Amino acid sequence: MIGYVKMRKRESIFKLVTDERILILIVGIAILWRCVLSSDETISFCESVCSGITLILMGWVIFGYLYSMCQKPTDWPVTSKIYQGITVSLLVLNIYVAIYYGMRWFGILHEEVYVPLDFVFSDVRYLMLVLCYCSVLWTARYLKGMRDKYRLLIKERPKRHDTTCMKRYVVWVMMHERTLTVIVVAAILWRIAISVDHTITFRESAISCVTLLILGWFLFGYVCALSVKAKRKKELTKVIQGIAFGLMTINIYAIFYYGMSWYVLILGMGDVSGAYVPVDLLFRNIRYIMLVIFYCTAIVLSKFLENAYKDYTVPINKSANLND
Repeated sequence: MIGYVKMRKRESIFKLVTDERILILIVGIAILWRCVLSSDETISFCESVCSGITLILMGWVIFGYLYSMCQKPTDWPVTSKIYQGITVSLLVLNIYVAIYYGMRWFGILHEEVYVPLDFVFSDVRYLMLVLCYCSVLWTARYLKGMRDKYRLLIKERPKRHDTTCMKRYVVWVMMHERTLTVIVVAAILWRIAISVDHTITFRESAISCVTLLILGWFLFGYVCALSVKAKRKKELTKVIQGIAFGLMTINIYAIFYYGMSWYVLILGMGDVSGAYVPVDLLFRNIRYIMLVIFYCTAIVLSKFLENAYKDYTVPINKSANLND
């Protein structure tokens, strides 16, 4: 009886935290908080600590919940894979947030884009991360519904032979784990190569930006298309839409960063040569590599979503009646 009461209490807390109105309230509070912080165009150490702690707590609490859900048995195995995919993607973001605030609090990181405008970029990053975390919470609500309400009926999927076979094969190669590993390694080597002289030219910055945009928006389009195909599975559609929204926030963050960087270079503000303090350049490299890893883990996650779309499932109650 006590265990049942605890379980019901946890369920109530989960529904409350993942309610759309609560998530909108969290985003509203984050916007007001950053407006107050940036009113004087500076961010003090205490204000940075408050912002960092909220993001770190939010990210790691969600990570802990998702990780615990990965370990629970389910009648629809692919839901565990989806939990794992979201967990790994969230881990990448959490590590990035921890590295950023760690370097900021210890006074190692001096400049991100251009010191007088860094507060604007910090606001955008904070809000995009809050939106991303809220989208994960919203997604978790419907993913739990998938796990609890449905069971897998047929594991094997019929093989199709049609004119789109080559197209599916190309997509399969692009999204294969080995291809993604090559992409991550290439990103690391690329950043090492352009950082040898401690400068990043406009051309090098443009190449880095284009690769991130291709990865991010190709994946966003793929996930959105998948949500249209899966519209008959309501919970799965909501999960896909939540993940797509989270991807969009990270894509906007990447666009905003490179947009501000190019704005500074074009107008001749700061160091036009693109020379950076070694530690600042190191953080730029870390940020780029973490974004590439995030996109690659999200690509793996999208494969699990597609498997869920192709699975033949029935409601658990209905399947129980069929077995009687």
